[in-house]
This record gives sequence, structure tokens and C-alpha cells, in this order.
Amino acid sequence: MFKHILLPTDGSELSRETAKKAVSFAKECGARITAFYAKPEYPVTYYGEGALIDPTTPEKFAELADNQANEFLGQVEQLCQANAVPCTKVAVTSDIPYEAIIETAEKSACDLIFMASHGRKGITGLLLGSETNKVLTHSKVPVLVYR
Repeated sequence: MFKHILLPTDGSELSRETAKKAVSFAKECGARITAFYAKPEYPVTYYGEGALIDPTTPEKFAELADNQANEFLGQVEQLCQANAVPCTKVAVTSDIPYEAIIETAEKSACDLIFMASHGRKGITGLLLGSETNKVLTHSKVPVLVYR
């Protein structure tokens, strides 16, 4: 069955609940987990005639993003350790998370992507879409969506 599961997280409550189910699933399958987090790119904000105004330096922003990645991935790592499931952590900087998820799954030779459904409904779901939907649409690696 599945031996290497990519588990994207965004730190939300839904992601944490999904991680619990993914770790349980991995334990039953005898699989290992690669916990994944997509760090945002440095936001460049322009006002007026191209004047750059941002109180945070790129270095400080990167430090904050790294801290957040370590926190969220650490949560998954703790779940894995508590359940004796092997775990590695990957954080990638990308403003296009679904592409980073798919690329990481392929590079890491994962045979399953285990994701939360963020449950957008109606017109919001149609207009905004979701990272899960984009992964489902573009990934060649099987995707298990947990609701």
C-alpha cells in the first residue's frame, strides 16, 4: 500500500486535525510522513508612484516565516514521534503552495498526498478555489482528502 505520505500543513485547526488522522493512517500502513509547509514569499507593496513602503525587512520576514514553519512542522513531528511514525520536515518558500506541494511530493518520491479539505462552498469556492482542489487537479501523485 502507501509507504511515503506527504502531509501539507498550514497550521490551522483543520490541518492539525488532518495531521492526527494522517499519522494514524501512516501507522496502520507502516508508512513514513514528510510534513510540508509552504512559506510565503516576501510581500512587496507599492504605493503612489512606485514608492516601496514596508516596515519589515526581507530578512526579518524570512526569520518570521522560518519560525512559523518550525512551529507548524514541529506539531506534526511531535504527533509522529508519539505514534512511532518516521517523519521528515520540509519547508519551501513559495507563493503558489499547490505547485510546491506537488513538486515536493514528486522530489521526495511520496506515493500519497494526504490533505485537508478547507470546505469552501458556493461562489467563494468557485472564485477562490482551494489549494486542495488545485493539487487534486494537477497532481500525478494520488491525493487523499480528509474532511
